[in-house]
Formats: sequence, C-alpha cells, structure tokens
Amino acid sequence: MGLQQTMKALADPIRREILSMLKNGRMSAGEITDHFSVTGASISRHLSVLKEADLVRDTREGQFIFYELNASVLEEIMLWVTQLRGENDND
Repeated sequence: MGLQQTMKALADPIRREILSMLKNGRMSAGEITDHFSVTGASISRHLSVLKEADLVRDTREGQFIFYELNASVLEEIMLWVTQLRGENDND
C-alpha cells in the first residue's frame, strides 16, 4: 500500500479515533458507529478508507462485520518516521 494513501487515511480525526479504538481489539461496525455522533454511512465510508489503506481488516460473521487493526502497516509508518528523523543507535 502506498504511503500517500496511508497518510491520507490518517489525516482525518475520526479515522484516527477509530484506529485508537481498535487497538483494544476487534469491534463490529455498529459498535464503532455507537462511539460517534455522525451517521452510520459516514462511519462506513471512514472504515472503507481505512481498509483501502490496509490499516484495518474486516471479517464478516453472520450479519456483522468486525474490524481489527492491521498493525503491520502502522509499524512500517513508524519505521519510516524513525528513519526520516535520522534516529539511530549511536544517539
């Protein structure tokens, strides 16, 4: 996944909040929607952007879709930021 798409997904405060919520474990779309004062359609779009950026994974179980954090993409971003800052073991 491209860094530009990932950064775009992270630019929105609602999407960042969704990621923060998912760090505690998977949640259904309904559970996520309940935390916000925006429409379910809006949250669905935010989840789609996060999924397209590979920041979350989804799993359908019956009538429900559960979302979970894809930490590997976040680890790649952290590594890139660390390299950008020029941090190394000699500091």
